[in-house]
Amino acid sequence: MTLRHPVICVVGPTASGKTALAQELALQLQGEVVSADSMQIYTGMDIGTGKLLPQDRLVPHHGFDLIEPGEPYSAALFQSFARQTFEDIDSRGKRVVLAGGTGFYVRSAIDDYHFPEGEQVDNPIREACLAYAKTYGSQALWDQLNQIDSESAALIAPADTKRISRAFELYADGVSYADQRRKLQTLPQAIPAYFIGLLVDPDILRKRIDERVDQMLSQGLVDEVQNLLNKGLREGITAPQAIGYKEIVRYLDGEISLDEAVNLIKVTTHRYAKRQRTWFRKDKRIHWINADKFDLKKLTAQSLDILSHSTPSGLGTKDDKDTPCQ
Repeated sequence: MTLRHPVICVVGPTASGKTALAQELALQLQGEVVSADSMQIYTGMDIGTGKLLPQDRLVPHHGFDLIEPGEPYSAALFQSFARQTFEDIDSRGKRVVLAGGTGFYVRSAIDDYHFPEGEQVDNPIREACLAYAKTYGSQALWDQLNQIDSESAALIAPADTKRISRAFELYADGVSYADQRRKLQTLPQAIPAYFIGLLVDPDILRKRIDERVDQMLSQGLVDEVQNLLNKGLREGITAPQAIGYKEIVRYLDGEISLDEAVNLIKVTTHRYAKRQRTWFRKDKRIHWINADKFDLKKLTAQSLDILSHSTPSGLGTKDDKDTPCQ
């Protein structure tokens, strides 16, 4: 894919401030934002995913509300969506700003990742795996994978039925999930891009996450979850990755108190943020900015300085450098 300007990727863990920075950069550079978040694609899951609400969007945003909760989706589909969106934005003379918290979505959009058939949706093996897990439990499904591909099983949590199913799909295609993970670290880049990351001290980030969860409750998270349940979307919002939703469902079902649900959301989000930091830390292309003190004006200035004085990755030489601030 040939774009007139490299994509600007703003990455970091949840609550680091990447959504605000991505939008401000788009404002400054006459751009549009593409969300690379595997939960913000779902319609009606707004408060709990930290989705920028319509009244707060100062530039066009893409990647929100693509499907209903529970509908199948994959990184392969996101890759296709993102690249088509990149071309559309670029063709209109606008800059592309990719705001990413889901590391694999960012890499699938930017890097030369070719998805085997097993990575697609509507795969009968996936359907069989999910049905098996529903009957016997995710641990039993993981045990089955461990028997035929222990190396891949070791990389996947027993509760993560989505990735376990993907490993079975790949195995049926003669591909190892573990091999796919290794290849991801050495993929060539398909689309030139700048990578800006927000670095926040873990203790500060935990406090921000806790405050953010409390804010979600005050904004009406419980009502949002109840509305989704009323629409018959229980299965979609109780998936393991639906942080903030599955816990509130347990509260509404009377299994736990609201305080217990809120505490579970905070603890689970802390763990998720740690996994995000681990993922992004491995990517040497990222220019890190300290965001312990979230000063949007200062972070924007630092980001623009990086864009003005660095070469986007994915280009061959310094002579190919794009001038981003024109």
